[in-house]
Amino acid sequence: MFTGIILEVGKVFSIQSVSQGAKLWILSEKIIKDTAVGDSISVNGVCLTVSEIDREKKIFKFDVSYETLKKTNLGELKRGDFVNLEPALTLNKKLGGHLVTGHVEGVGLIKRVEKIGEYIKIEIECPKEILRYCIPKGSIAVDGISLTVVDVLSDSFTVVIIPHTAKMTTIGAKKVGDKVNLESDIIAKYVEKLLKRYEEEDSLMKKLERYGFI
Repeated sequence: MFTGIILEVGKVFSIQSVSQGAKLWILSEKIIKDTAVGDSISVNGVCLTVSEIDREKKIFKFDVSYETLKKTNLGELKRGDFVNLEPALTLNKKLGGHLVTGHVEGVGLIKRVEKIGEYIKIEIECPKEILRYCIPKGSIAVDGISLTVVDVLSDSFTVVIIPHTAKMTTIGAKKVGDKVNLESDIIAKYVEKLLKRYEEEDSLMKKLERYGFI
């Protein structure tokens, strides 16, 4: 589990295609100091497991499955690209963003980037199965960054990036046409499932009552 508060921007040292997946090496100056093999790290919003660490070179390695490559933008990474990094949440940390699982649901496409004073307004085209959970002032993870939804449109949503977020993450350098990993708010999905279950139960009770069983 993560918060969507990026602690470091890492750099892709190498990415190697293998059968049914890839091996990804990332340079890290900060979070690698407290990382062990087996730890979970959010890489552009994708929860990956550290498989090797080279502390001398400040590199950790991840094994990325074919399923992850298919459903995220990690398959498009190349040497020298920057990625958002966040270690897993611990119980003694402040929850500054929102609850993020690291299970990316789909890829969005940046449709518009507008500079408004010191701020950047970005419109992101979004799959409908993710957009259904977007509400104004609600939360969404974009490349692992916890952001607040501003507008919800027919096939997209907008976010406004403050100068600190633009500086401390990769979102400030995004351009029209770039792809971003998206994860909707998990709480919204649980609420929907619970409401649907109660509706089904209520419908069953009404049918039983109608036919004289209760």
